[in-house]
Amino acid sequence: MSEIYFSSWGNDIVDNRGKSPQDYVSTKNIALPEQFKQDENIKALIGWYGLVLRSEDVDIIDLCREHMEAIQKESCGKCFLCRIGTRVISQLLNNICNGKGSDDDLETIDRLAASITESSKCGIGQSGPLPVLHAIKYFKDVFISRIKDKNKTERSCSYKSKLTAPCMEACPFHLNIPAYIESIKDGDFQKSLDIIRDSLPVPGVLGRVCVRPCEENCRRMLLDDPISIKHLKRFVADYEIKKRKEAVFKKVPSGKTGNVAIVGAGPAGITCAYHLALKGHHVKIYERLGEPGGMAAVGIPDYRLPRDIIKTEYEQVTKLGVEIKYNTNVGTDISLKQLEDENDAVLIAIGAHLGTSMRVEGENENYQGFIPGVKYLLDINSGKDPYPDGKKVVVVGGGNVAIDCVRCSFRVNKPDVNLVYRRTKNEMPADHVEITDAEEEKVNFHYLTNPTKIIAENNKVVGVECIKMELGEPDESGRRRPVPVEGSEFIIECDIVVPAIGQTIDLSLLEGRDDIKITRWSTVDVNEITKQSTHPKIFSVGDCETGPGALITACASGCKAADNIDKMINGLKLEPVENDHFEKLLSTVKVFDPNENIGFLGGRKGHELEMLPPDTRKTTFDEVEKGFSAKEAMDEADRCLRCYRMVTIAV
Repeated sequence: MSEIYFSSWGNDIVDNRGKSPQDYVSTKNIALPEQFKQDENIKALIGWYGLVLRSEDVDIIDLCREHMEAIQKESCGKCFLCRIGTRVISQLLNNICNGKGSDDDLETIDRLAASITESSKCGIGQSGPLPVLHAIKYFKDVFISRIKDKNKTERSCSYKSKLTAPCMEACPFHLNIPAYIESIKDGDFQKSLDIIRDSLPVPGVLGRVCVRPCEENCRRMLLDDPISIKHLKRFVADYEIKKRKEAVFKKVPSGKTGNVAIVGAGPAGITCAYHLALKGHHVKIYERLGEPGGMAAVGIPDYRLPRDIIKTEYEQVTKLGVEIKYNTNVGTDISLKQLEDENDAVLIAIGAHLGTSMRVEGENENYQGFIPGVKYLLDINSGKDPYPDGKKVVVVGGGNVAIDCVRCSFRVNKPDVNLVYRRTKNEMPADHVEITDAEEEKVNFHYLTNPTKIIAENNKVVGVECIKMELGEPDESGRRRPVPVEGSEFIIECDIVVPAIGQTIDLSLLEGRDDIKITRWSTVDVNEITKQSTHPKIFSVGDCETGPGALITACASGCKAADNIDKMINGLKLEPVENDHFEKLLSTVKVFDPNENIGFLGGRKGHELEMLPPDTRKTTFDEVEKGFSAKEAMDEADRCLRCYRMVTIAV
């Protein structure tokens, strides 16, 4: 069933009706995974760009009826025509399916669907009825025949519907972003926070340091600026703190509860603990540091993420009964085997605390002033100057850790700060906002430059030899590979060199464990969906599953692990759920089209957070960004286009 029988997706019509399968003309605009479930092929898809049929068995009228019922359930009711019209269309389609249709129904459905599409203020009404218009246009004879026959038809398919949006689908959590933004627009800040906390226990943390994949998929960006989704999340989290409100959590006790040990109190671990606690499980976290947050606390500077925000949000989770035992190293202070024996499940959620080698001459000589990036930030975030004698810094790397290192250097009285990166600015993986902030603070950037040798005198760093690079052919990441320019070596004088080119995970707690498989990337080998390792009681998420990654991704994996740990404790089979299948489907059927012509003018630029001036902020660890005021937050939320999309499949 891999070929397309009929498609109007994106108005690119593929009509294979009346043809033999070997004569089908396929379409490149719509590519569906071969299976939605292991034993059920997708027979049809209907959604925001039209409809796709892969089987002649699909009842097009029943498919439209199911889709419009899903649309009607999600209509917010603020547009009268959408609220009433979708209900009328659903009822008329239902009448036709039951043999009770009348001659006027088709014209009424067509007129209402067109009117709702043209007049609605949000994506549910704008895109929801569109495939019904396509169905009537291209299958009018089927509708007319059914109305005349007056026969009730038996269903040949079952249906599943999913509400999403471009921003929601880009978010690893699939947070209902339009809903929490709409609540801010309406001034109901608590409701907004409640929507976020259905999934995420640390909105104040992510509201400051999330890498914002949602904003990169915001349709508003095609008009002017993306919605400040991250900063709106921060606003409602800060509002609760300012009002000194006690967080309210919705507990949903599981049928059977148990004991779970979590190794690591980072964002992934606390998210898993949060969801397990809401289900009634007893959770104890073992953290080798003396404070909460893991790498979020010691790897992200206070001027970006104040420690008191982490502490406040973690305290709220501990009020659910979650215990955190600090200064405890699993593997030395207590063994993983002991945790396994004493609990129903164990989650490994340790962060990437180790640096990676640059493979250059001199980096293994223990020179004074040669300090790995993770240790450099750990010392600074612990209130120490990593090397007081050093004043000229060279940081090597292009990610967020490298940017944090150069910006922190100014704040511990290092006046001469340089960043060396082997590609161009366009290829830097660091957040572009952080790069801009570093530029404003007068970091010296050396692009297309790579270190070749650490230069030392009397066992102290005095410089780094570098070579100029040029971009060659793309590598496996899709970025053009940097190639050395022969004879272009030069020296940057410095007394501190900080390699920040990558991080690895310390998995020494697994030594001697042949029953827990490790990948060739030195991460725990787990099932991508369930997060279960090769040992049934051991789960793993976050950096030690994926390698160093974004906090929002780590939190999302922690949530998935909680669901599957709960299943295991309750004796249920660990397997993909409906949302997992839709996630796979919607990664293929793209929700965001960067080339879309939205069809109207923008002109309402987004609100930017007020920041301390560069010369002021580079000397302090105080938070450099001020949050939105209530008015600014409501104004920014009012820019949201509420781009909901509904997809219905027949299986």
